[in-house]
Amino acid sequence: MAKDLNKVMLTGHLGADPEMRYTAQGSAVTTFRVASGRAWKSSDGSQHDDTEWFRVVAWDKLGEICNQYLTKGTRVYVEGRLQTRKWQDQNGQDRYSTEVIANDMIILSSRQDRPSGGNDYEAPMEDEIPAPVPTRRAAPAPAAAPAAAPRPANGSSRAAAPATRAPSRNVPQAIDNDEDLPF
Repeated sequence: MAKDLNKVMLTGHLGADPEMRYTAQGSAVTTFRVASGRAWKSSDGSQHDDTEWFRVVAWDKLGEICNQYLTKGTRVYVEGRLQTRKWQDQNGQDRYSTEVIANDMIILSSRQDRPSGGNDYEAPMEDEIPAPVPTRRAAPAPAAAPAAAPRPANGSSRAAAPATRAPSRNVPQAIDNDEDLPF
C-alpha cells in the first residue's frame, strides 16, 4: 500500500504574539498566525500582492519554545501538516477550521530584525555546558603478541606513529557570540 503525504512548509511573519495555554492533561499548546505573502505581475504588467494567513498550532515543547521566542513581526519557517476541525456554532451551523499542526519551527529573523520583547536568549555559561557522554564500544578482540614491530617500507628505522582519531563532531561547543545561535 502506498503512503500518503500531508506536509506543509511555509515562511512568513507572525501577525500577533503567540498565545499559549495548557490542556487538562498538562500539555502546552501554542497558537499563532503567520502571514505568507507573494507578488506577481499580471499580463498587463501591473504588480499584484497577495497575503495568505495560516493558523499554526504547536504542541508540548515546541509550543513552549514558540511562546518564549516568537513575537509579532518575527519571520519564521514552519513545517507541519494540515488538519481540518469541524464544530457547530451557537446557531447550530457547521463550521470548519483548517490549521497547520507544527512539528518544526525555525526563526528566520536576525536578532537585530526581531522586535524586542524581553525574550532574549541567554547563552549558558561554559561550566553549564554538559560534558559529552562517551559512547560504549565493543572491546577489541585480543590480538596475538607481535614478534617484532614492523619496519616501514621506505627502509627507515623509525616505527610508524599510531593513527590518532579525529575528535567527535557532536561535542557541544561554547557559543562565542549571538550570531552563533541557531535561532
